[in-house]
Amino acid sequence: MTFEDRPAKSYSRRILFLGVFAALLAVGYSGVWFYLADRLETTSRAVIASLNHDGVKAECTNSTARGYPFRIGIFCEQVSFEDANNGIMASAGNFRSAGQIYDPMRLIAELDGPARIDLPQAPPLELNWKNLRSSMRLAQPLPQRISVEGQELTATEPGGEKRILTAETFEWHMRPNAADLDLAGNFVNLALDPSLVEGRALPPLSSESDVTLTNGAQLLLQDVRSMRGQSGTIRTLTLTTGPETGLALSGPFSIDQDGLIDASLNIAIRDPKGIASVIGDILPEYRRQIRNASSALGFLGNAPSIPLTIVKGQASIGFISLGSIPPVQP
Repeated sequence: MTFEDRPAKSYSRRILFLGVFAALLAVGYSGVWFYLADRLETTSRAVIASLNHDGVKAECTNSTARGYPFRIGIFCEQVSFEDANNGIMASAGNFRSAGQIYDPMRLIAELDGPARIDLPQAPPLELNWKNLRSSMRLAQPLPQRISVEGQELTATEPGGEKRILTAETFEWHMRPNAADLDLAGNFVNLALDPSLVEGRALPPLSSESDVTLTNGAQLLLQDVRSMRGQSGTIRTLTLTTGPETGLALSGPFSIDQDGLIDASLNIAIRDPKGIASVIGDILPEYRRQIRNASSALGFLGNAPSIPLTIVKGQASIGFISLGSIPPVQP
């Protein structure tokens, strides 16, 4: 052996060592991934099983952990939920969730349609959509943030072709804010069939909302489902029928134990004449009163702002009574 041969053999041994090390690392990583996948499957099945009692039946059909090598999450062929005591049933298609190995606290999920929903005192609905996705940032005791968004939402009666509801896009977001709970959402071009609104024809509607529920995080932890006895602040709640026509509501509110609302709100109106025309088409029996109100608002400009006061469910603008608001149901 010459001195010239030694570096070459040393280099070959290094390559061999690196190859063996990489192979062992891959085997070890794979073993850890499949161990975690098995734990995830076991845990998810245990969680679903824990829901099945007192008339409640939840199912995630053929749940398996997938995503190797860089993701891990639960996949189900179908999801369903039934609460026999309350007459609630829901089912949908494939469910997919995943978290990145390097960022396991952030989860994303997708759900395929169609979905069938049965609620008490309401006709059954079949929902479909495009790209229904959600994301969650895990934390204790509540997630830092939950978001849901989708496109091309449609609702029909089961087996029917008539669309009774459509929306171009929709979003919903929730996050704890210290002891409070921030809720936000929007939808674009929501169209409702007249059968849903007592035969009245509504134009396509768009909306944005941003609301804080006081002590909402604690209420969520305690599984409080009634809005009675709660309070909060509406930072913005808009409803528009076009780029220049709409309403915006803001201000604090509260609901007493009897379900009666108290609020001190501000209504900002864009294009009063356009709003009056839309409402007049929806409520033709009140067209004259609506026209008169629009004329009065016209003196305040094209974007007036007026106060709305609600005391024990009685709504008024200044000295003008608008009538009563039904109590919030428990």
